[in-house]
Amino acid sequence: MTTATDVLRGAMPPVRRFWPGAASAFASEASAVALLAVSAWLIVRASEQPLVMYISAAVVGVRAFALARAAFRYTERLASHDAALHQLAVTRTDLVRRLIPLAPAGLDRSRRGSMLGALVDDVDELQNLPLRVVQPLVSSAAVALGAVVLVAFVWWPAALTLLGCLVVAGLLATAWGWASGARAERAIAPLRGRLADAVLDHLGSLDVLIACGAEPESRARIARADADLRRAVIRRAGAQAGTAAAVSLLAGAASLLAVLTAAPAVAAGDLGGPWFAVAVLVPMAVFEVFAAVPLAASAWRQVRAAAARIADAVPDTIPPELVAETDAGTGAAPDLGDGLTLRGVTARWPGAAEPALSGVDLDVRPGERILVVGSSGAGKTTLAHVLVRFLEVDGDYTIGGRSVRGLAPDDVRRTVGLCEQHPMLFDEDIRQNLLFARDTATDAELEAVLERVGLGPWVRDRGGLDARVGERGALVSGGQAQRLALARGLLRGFPVLVLDEPTAGVDPAASDALLTDLMTAVGGDRAVVLISHVAVPEGLVDRTVRLADGRIV
Repeated sequence: MTTATDVLRGAMPPVRRFWPGAASAFASEASAVALLAVSAWLIVRASEQPLVMYISAAVVGVRAFALARAAFRYTERLASHDAALHQLAVTRTDLVRRLIPLAPAGLDRSRRGSMLGALVDDVDELQNLPLRVVQPLVSSAAVALGAVVLVAFVWWPAALTLLGCLVVAGLLATAWGWASGARAERAIAPLRGRLADAVLDHLGSLDVLIACGAEPESRARIARADADLRRAVIRRAGAQAGTAAAVSLLAGAASLLAVLTAAPAVAAGDLGGPWFAVAVLVPMAVFEVFAAVPLAASAWRQVRAAAARIADAVPDTIPPELVAETDAGTGAAPDLGDGLTLRGVTARWPGAAEPALSGVDLDVRPGERILVVGSSGAGKTTLAHVLVRFLEVDGDYTIGGRSVRGLAPDDVRRTVGLCEQHPMLFDEDIRQNLLFARDTATDAELEAVLERVGLGPWVRDRGGLDARVGERGALVSGGQAQRLALARGLLRGFPVLVLDEPTAGVDPAASDALLTDLMTAVGGDRAVVLISHVAVPEGLVDRTVRLADGRIV
């Protein structure tokens, strides 16, 4: 089972990419502490008016550490963000790859906003693991320890007070942040997903909400979700502010204790003025660096919560009802041969107690046109998902005599294509909505296939292939969306096309014309499985198969 620890382990860049950023961060922070120490020594020593030769090395040191601080900060940002963003891309790609076997049959119970939050916001949060948790802890702890050693060489009692204040600051700030902000930090990711759900539901159903007079309540739901998220963010910010205040107070306390412990030594002549300045002022620089530690604890809680959500969103194992991705496939479509054959096929949806198909026998021969009819819930869409290998089957399903269990699902879908009931259209122009079916197609080929599906005049009236279709096809009708989906199928060149309820959402008066155009556009060289709950015009299909309660009758 995938755990949050597994997700976090995958979010860390490899050592070869991580160490340059961590080393640069240490060098930058160490340069900042060294800059203050040398500056303090130089100012006090210069006030004693020594010969210039005695302070020239310190002058050079100030300039060197000032330049080094900026230079190493730049290289740290460059190296650490390059490593984190590279690993972020790997993590998101891996997450999508693991979700592919679940789509579309295994994600029906997932909230789109929550899944979007896992894919976007929660994965983005994982980049903070190397950037704001591990690297600050490693570099700040190393610099703080080095500073304590430096002060110990100057005056060891001041080093003990500095060490004590650092330990107290770490414990107090972390405990305060945990007590005051942990609940808010853990709640932010779920609240962000809840807000995304509310916004997507509102925008996706706006016409229905307005028609039913429910739009104000939906808008109020968004406002409540936004208010809850805002309160959690404010509580987190308040906890971080309290942490920063505690660290600042202890930084001042460390400097005061350094004065109290070192002043008697200065009076007794055991400690020179320049070194006294170093012992007193170095704690300020150390605590400026150390302030990243409590913030790292806060970032850790957020990263941990995001990792837990990702682990929950992505199951470790594929439900047995779904087809697992065994390999990437050969990239070649299996030979259709004498067609598709189903014998005793039974299939069910994930989590369903009863099968949606039971004991189905079906033959689809090359070039044959089959109409599958049945009432709602009869198993028509289940059959479509079986044919394209979204759902696993009990029984025998072969393509050209080869069992689909010996074929990669991607390869099966190079032979059997699906034009779904509600085609997915991207918020791009018509050209881009077609090219992902075959990215080498020329504009002439795109225009030709649009003519075949009856969209040529419409596309020309819209201004050509550059016309946009809107988000999820908002600017096209249901029939036009189906024609675009068929155009994609024709471009891809599937030997078998499954048309799942192509007249769904189309005016009944126009459904016959749409079906006639679609079936005519396919041509006689491809097999077609037409799934419909309405009658089709005469002569469009070779035979009809009726489904009832998951069985052919």
